[in-house]
Order: sequence, then C-alpha cells, then structure tokens
Amino acid sequence: MLPAKAVTEAAVLSVVKSQDNANQWIGITKRLETVGVRYCVIPLGSVKNVADLGKPQVLLLPNIETLTTVQAIALKEWMNRGGRLIASGPVASLSTPGVRHLLRTLLGGYWGFSLNAAQELQPAKTNSQEWATSQELFGKVVGAVMIPDHLHTQIAAVWNSPDHPAAVLTTEQSTFLGWRLGTDTASTADLDSIWLKAALNRYLKLPTTTVPGNAPNCLSATANPPTTQTSRLSNTNPPQRVNSPKKPNLANSRNQPKRVIPPKKPNLANSRNQPKRVNSPKKPNPSARVKPQNPRLTSTAPKPVPKVKPQNFPEAIEQLQEAVRLDVIPDSNRPIDSKDAFALQQELENLIGRVESAHLAASVHGASSVSNTQSLKVESEKSASTQIERKDLSLEQTLAQAREVAKNIPVLIAQKNYALARQQWLNTKTTLWQQFPLNQRIAQPEIRSVWLDRGTIVNAGNEAGLAKIFDRLSQAGINTVFFETVNASYTIYPSQVAPQQNPLIKDWDPLEVAVKLAHERGMELHAWVWTFAAGNRRHNEIINVSPDYPGPVLAANPNWANYDQSGNIIPVGQTKPFLDPANPEVRQYLLKLYAEIVTRYQVDGIHLDYIRYPFQDPLAGRTYGYGKVSREQFQQQTGVDPLNITPSQRDLWQKWTAFRTEQVDSFVSEVSQMLKQKRANLILSVAVFPLPEYERVQKIQQHWEVWARRGDIDLIVPMTYALDTPRFQRLAQPWINSTQLGSTLLVPGIRLLSLSTVGAFDQLQLLRDLPVSGYALFAAENFNTEFDGLFSNTQGKIQRSKNEPIPQRQPFRTAAFRYAALQKEWQFVRENNQLSIPANKISAFNNQSQELQNYLNQLAAVPTASNLIKARNALNRFKFEFRIWMSVEIKENPYQVKAWENRLVTIERLLRYGERKVINNS
Repeated sequence: MLPAKAVTEAAVLSVVKSQDNANQWIGITKRLETVGVRYCVIPLGSVKNVADLGKPQVLLLPNIETLTTVQAIALKEWMNRGGRLIASGPVASLSTPGVRHLLRTLLGGYWGFSLNAAQELQPAKTNSQEWATSQELFGKVVGAVMIPDHLHTQIAAVWNSPDHPAAVLTTEQSTFLGWRLGTDTASTADLDSIWLKAALNRYLKLPTTTVPGNAPNCLSATANPPTTQTSRLSNTNPPQRVNSPKKPNLANSRNQPKRVIPPKKPNLANSRNQPKRVNSPKKPNPSARVKPQNPRLTSTAPKPVPKVKPQNFPEAIEQLQEAVRLDVIPDSNRPIDSKDAFALQQELENLIGRVESAHLAASVHGASSVSNTQSLKVESEKSASTQIERKDLSLEQTLAQAREVAKNIPVLIAQKNYALARQQWLNTKTTLWQQFPLNQRIAQPEIRSVWLDRGTIVNAGNEAGLAKIFDRLSQAGINTVFFETVNASYTIYPSQVAPQQNPLIKDWDPLEVAVKLAHERGMELHAWVWTFAAGNRRHNEIINVSPDYPGPVLAANPNWANYDQSGNIIPVGQTKPFLDPANPEVRQYLLKLYAEIVTRYQVDGIHLDYIRYPFQDPLAGRTYGYGKVSREQFQQQTGVDPLNITPSQRDLWQKWTAFRTEQVDSFVSEVSQMLKQKRANLILSVAVFPLPEYERVQKIQQHWEVWARRGDIDLIVPMTYALDTPRFQRLAQPWINSTQLGSTLLVPGIRLLSLSTVGAFDQLQLLRDLPVSGYALFAAENFNTEFDGLFSNTQGKIQRSKNEPIPQRQPFRTAAFRYAALQKEWQFVRENNQLSIPANKISAFNNQSQELQNYLNQLAAVPTASNLIKARNALNRFKFEFRIWMSVEIKENPYQVKAWENRLVTIERLLRYGERKVINNS
C-alpha cells in the first residue's frame, strides 16, 4: 500500500491505518496526494506505546472507530509531548467507554449523530477562526452533528440546518472533521483536500508548491512498516480474541525487571519477583476486554505535560537507595571529602561492632557454645588445638587490624591517598564479613517473617508441594508468614465475595492448606492482601489476557476506578490500576472480602499492601485520585472540582492532598475496627514506603504515622530494601528511632534479591543491635540453598526452643526472654573480665538487674495491669542507672554498650505494645 519510491525529505504527517479505514484507504491516499504533503503510514496494530507513533509533528486519524486503551494512552502521551491531531469520522465510537472519554478529551468533543442527507457546510457564526473562513471550504457534505465537550473547544464550521449544529471542532492541538474523510459518498475529493490542507496549515507552513510524496521511514525503526498487520491488542465491541505475545517479559513489579531465558518447564512466577515465562491458561478470562468508564467531566482542553519518568515500585526503591548510597569504588583516586571520610570510618567501626556483637550472642546461645563460656582472650591463651580456638584467635587479629585501618583512613585521606584508603576499606570489610559466625545460633525471640508470594504458591501446585515450602520456612526459623491471598483483585482461595479466584489455582484451596500447615509448625499465617491496587499488567501477561485488563473487580465495577489528571486508570509508566478509596462501594466490598477471610479461615492477621495511591509527582504535572466519587465529594466540600486546581494553588492543593490522604487513613481505621469485632486477637500489619513523611503524603498519600499513633495497626513493615548495609541503615534507622509510632512494632523489610548470604546476615545483625523486634524477608521465592543454610544455622528450628515466643503474639514473654539473653551476655563478659563496672556499683547492678528479671517473669506469667506497672517502673530505673554503670565501658566499647541500650528500648516497646494488645484487650 506504500508508494514504491521513497523521497529523501522527512515526513511531516503520519497517517494511521487500520481495518476500520481499509476500505476507504484509496480515497484517503488520493486526498493526501492532492495536498502534496509528505507522509508515512502507521499501522494501528503496531502501536503499543508512544514511541510507535513516531516523530512527525501531525497525526491524521481518519475514520478510526476502534482503539484499545494502550493505543489511546499512547496517543494522549504523544499529544502531551506537543503532537497535533487531525481526525475525522466517528473516532473511537466502537471502543470501550474509557477510551471514548479519553478521545473526547483529546479532540474537544465527539461524533454525536449522523445526518440523514447532505448538508451545506458554513462558517461558524460566532468566534469564527481565520483559517476556516475561505469560501472554498464550504460545500455539501454527508456528515454528523458534532458535540463540543470542553469549554475551550471552538466550532470552526456548522451545518446549514436549524440551530446550525457544529460540523468541525477544534482545540489548540486538534482539528476534528464531522464526516468520513476519503469517502466519495460523504464528500468530494477536492473538498476533503482543501479541509485537510487548511487543517495542516494550522500547525505547519506548507510550501505553496508541494511535491506529492511519502516518507516511509516514519518510525525510524523500520523503513517499511507492515500495512496489513492488525492489532494484537485490538479491543473492539464485540470483543476480539487477544493473542498472547511471542516473548512475554514477566517483569517483577517489586524488583528490577530482568530479561531471562524462559525455562523448559512453566514457572508461574510471582509478578512481584523475578520474571519467568509461564504457560498461559487455555481459556483466558473473557472479561479481559472490559474496561472501566472514565468519568472525567473536565471542560478544559489537554495541555502538554513535562516529560518525566513516573515512579513505580522498582524506581522508587532505587531512588531511596540512591539517596543514602555509600559507594566505595576500588582503585578510584577521586577525592574524598570530610563528610564521606567520616562515613567510611564510621561504617567500618560499626561493622567491627556487629561482628563482635554477633560472636557474643553466639557465645551465650545453646549448650554447644555455652560450654566454652570462656572469653575470647582466655581461649587465645590456650593451646590452639581446636577449630573454635583457631577461629577465635583469627577473630581477635582481624578485629585489631580492622581497628587500625579505621583509625588510619582519615590519615590516608588527609594525605590524598584516596585509592589506598578505598582499597584498605574494601579489603577490611571483606575480611570482617568472613568472621561472621554464620554457623552458630545467635537469634533471640523476634519476629522472623517472610512474604510468601503468589508465584511460589502457584508453583507448589497442591498441599504436598506447599508443605515442602512450609517445612523449609520452619527449618529456617520463620515464625510469621505473609501469605499472598489477594493479588490484582484475584483471591488465592474460592471466594463468595470476590468475582474470581486466581485462574492459575486449580482444584484446591491454598489458604486453607496454608493455615493448617503454619499452625502445625508453630507459625503464624497472616493473609497478605492488595488493598487499592486492582490489577497488574504483568499478571495479565502471565494469565494471557489483554495487557490493559483492569482486573476482575474493576471489570465488573468500572465506576469504582480511580484516574490520573489525564483520565488514565493506570498512570503512564506504571502497571497497576487503582480503586477509588473514597467510593463507599469500594470500601464496603473490601471490608466484606477481609471479613470473609478472617471468618472462613483461622488466619492470625491481615497484612495490607498497596494501602496508598499510585506514585505521583505534582510538580511535574503527574497527579492521581480523580475517581468519580472523589471528585464529587471534594467538590461538595470545597465547591471546586479538583481537576481544576494545581499545586501552585497551595491552600486548595493542600486540601485536595489532605482529602485523599484521609480516604486511606479512614479506611485503615475501618479495617482495624472490623477485625477487632470479628476477633480481638487478630493482627493488622501494613507494608509501607519509608519515604520521608511529607514527601510520602504528597506522592502516595500514605500517612502511616497516623495509623500507628491511633493504634489502628500492630505492625509497620517498611520496605527498606537496599543492596548494602549502610544504605539499609540509612533507610531504616529514622523510623526505628521515631517516637511517633505509638505502641506499634516496627518490622523493617529486607529484599533478598541480589543480596549475598553474608550481606543478608549483616543487615539482620544490624537490626538485632537496634531497638527492633524483628524483620520481614522479601520474598519466599528468593530463598536458595545458601539462605536456607544461613537461616537454619543462625535462627532455625534445629536449635530453637519450642517454647520460644512470637513477639506480636506474646510480647510480655518475649520481653522476659530477651532480657534473659541480655543477662547472659553481661554475665559472660563479666566472668571474663571484659565488662568494666566500678566496684562500688557492681552490687547495685546485680540487684537491679535481677529485680527487673523477676518483674518481667511475673508479668509474662500473669499479664495484669499492676504487674505491667511494676515491670515498667523497674525497667525505667534500670535504664536510668545503666549508662552510669557503663560509664567506663562505653569509652572502650561504645558500639556494644549502645547495642545493649537498644535492646532495653526494644523491651520497653514490647511492654507498650503488650499493654494495648494484651492488657487492654483482656
């Protein structure tokens, strides 16, 4: 269909071809040849993103009635970048409601109804546009009455009939002709060509003498794009079959997308983890072509938006890491400033402290290690005849050398010997890592949780397969499992509330099985649910449905959808549509769904994920939250449609941000109240972003400090994912040190993907030396043989007492256990002359230490308010005196003293949590 001979000049016009205008194509190309403009042809089926629309300045959309959501979004993005659009005919009239509304926004109106006979075109009677006043433009045409849909839409021509209805609509970026261009029965070729040339002259200065021609290299990717290809994403009414892509990239929405070689056997990977190729179900969900209707009522024409990279999960985590990075590049002689010099020295000293602390913990755990309860110094004086003794000696030497390096780093930097400073730092870090006791139990009672992802559940296949996973987790010492129960609106179990069970689950109930398996092994099972995220394009690819399928809930309830400022339910560059948190039907549905889970299954809690809005960047014009109900409610409160305000209107914008934030805050409160009514002992936890508070509220409307202070939630699980321990500490410590979290326990998240075994251990040891009650590992899919060995040896069931408490369930017993471990450490170092306490203070230290242990044991055995008061008073007295007792020791071993103080703070936080969960609920 393309002209055989190409011309050298670049095209200035792109023309879209599809099945809709194939029968009119000869007439369309005839008009283009008459105009003489150089153009290229874009097959609609090849349009999957904005890049597929190419670089020409103007796009002609002649008589295209069927567009998919993906294609409409690409068109909108192309116009946001400055592109101009000429359209004709009933554009998008056979598309889904959401696409029709988006095209109305782009074109300023829509094809209303066809006229029965030819009508005379006339210039607009008012606000006539100079370009549309030439007498040549007016003649008889068979067209339709056009309906303006925006305040800034102008009428360029009208029909010569009663009321003079609109025939041609324009906006700043578009021209919309009210007839089928290129159709001889609608208009003559001359009249079409004159209108087409006039419209082009709105945006381009065409030469007075033009050479008919075509520039086939339109997209720069191919010189001859196929013209007969039909869209594999076609979404027509009635729906057409969607072919699965040849090479799906099942990228993880929570991890960095990677291209992988498909395995021989299908691996139904978790969409939150590493991408894996899977077999699609034989019968795709037929509702995959249903999309929500966009309720936009805006009366403004589209405006260009600055080009920015939208944030989704991986990019947000990467940006967090970048903000706190401490990279040490080998052999680099780049100058190191004083701030970085201090950071390098401090991190090395902290690592030395973590190694010593881990060995101390290992020394007082279990009979196998406690039998050698001699100090490292005493052991070194004995005959080095055992492996343990040789290692201890090596440990002392390593620590001594590491301290010398840490002390010498500022000297090397002052001498501008930057490369040597970096090399010594890296070598010392490696040597210290080799000294971690990775084969000895060190863990105290703590929350050891893991996200058990949908992909791993699906791969299990049946109860026997899932039992192997729980055996593995139990062996690793995991005591709390966040079991992915609702993902992209699909339930993992057969629900009577949700519209559809995940199609990858066949003939079994994983949730029922998981609860049984967890409880048999002394573990807690918390149902992990996606809250406001309603779908996932990557999951769509796995189950072989249309990429723009919004998920079963939005497909069944399109009015529940949320939108960005341009009418997209999925923000550009992201992968998930969201529900409107302000919609009472949405809230009622979710509460009913969670009530079903906790009523039908003996789960131990609910774990809320995606309890937020999608990522936004208000300063770059990327905003979200314009669901129909949200807009109506906000307008009722303020008299202003939020679509008409911008961040520059500070007071109004702050009200709009506060309104959206409150929708999330109040829903968390409703979930909390519902769970308390169903079962008072249920645990409510939340997976949240560790962005700074103000930035987080502005970008995702997630104000979890409020939920914590109100007592709505029990566990906060910040996704403090980092590739090294310094970044992890800089992400996690502000929240660990926060005094704004009430009685809620903080459980930092660690992402295992791309972490080495010793790197993961280092992050765990850091948490064990900070005032934290545990951690969460993301995710079960990333467990491997090395991690299995590490966790089994250092915290696993091989050496774990069956009576070891789980903090969120037995906080008072946990406090007593953890304090007993502290006492063992103090006894160990005192017996080996490694704890310097003034002689006149030893008696007071011993007495108050034992008194505190007695009160904590009494509280654990009989959890009453009076016993809690006694234990708390004893703890406060002990903490007050502790720094005095340690006044000498803190000069010699500041890291260890601080770690002990942190563990006392952990006990204090467990008592505070227990007061709310145990005392007040009893």
